Amino acid sequence: MSTASLIHPLYYLIVKREGTTWCFKPGSSVFYNPRNVPVSLALEARLHRFELNPSKLMIELFRVNGGKPGYYLVNLQDKQYYYCGFKWDDIKITLTSLGIGK
Repeated sequence: MSTASLIHPLYYLIVKREGTTWCFKPGSSVFYNPRNVPVSLALEARLHRFELNPSKLMIELFRVNGGKPGYYLVNLQDKQYYYCGFKWDDIKITLTSLGIGK
């Protein structure tokens, strides 16, 4: 599994489901940050900025694919949730399908 950096807008969040645990993936870079918000914001502060909290996020992610293992992508701004697949490269495919990246 390659965890090379992914580049995406600030309002996207990558999440991985492993067993019964949800993990937030830090191995990504932001390319669109028009308000120059510090990217290193703590997760709860970042979620709060988009009027979300960890509990709400987990509920919505579970609804997407029944909480199956793999990578998920969250558009925090528009509150849209996507299941990507089991491999890191599946996230790139999902981002591309959303018009982000080449």
